[in-house]
Amino acid sequence: MHASDLGPALSISTPGVSVRDPFRVLANCTGPQSPTLKPSDEVLQLFKTLHRTRQQVFKNDARALEAARIKINEEFKCNKTETSPKKIEELIKIGSDVELILRTSVIQGIHTDHNTLKLVPRKDLLIENVPYCDAPTQKQ
Repeated sequence: MHASDLGPALSISTPGVSVRDPFRVLANCTGPQSPTLKPSDEVLQLFKTLHRTRQQVFKNDARALEAARIKINEEFKCNKTETSPKKIEELIKIGSDVELILRTSVIQGIHTDHNTLKLVPRKDLLIENVPYCDAPTQKQ
């Protein structure tokens, strides 16, 4: 199974990024490395964080959970022999960006009818809705 087998429910659209497979973002970002951890510790921490996020985001969806697990493991396995500190730093930044996108931009959808999709947002994605007011109130 591959992450692309998940269909359109895994599409992500964020400002400046439109990605069908959020793990493909793993080829486009750069950024600083945390000064407090060794690179190997930081890589392991990122690996665990991605898997925890995967479990939260795709909860109750065995197909998506498995596809995300395979993709995360694939990406880490194909880069495990990387020795360049600059490249490792870049890959850590990319993985962190992917985790952020998954955590903040992906919601589950369940097919209820032929043309109906029920969205199931996680509680951490719901924000307080502040109503818009056309006529501003004047201070006294």
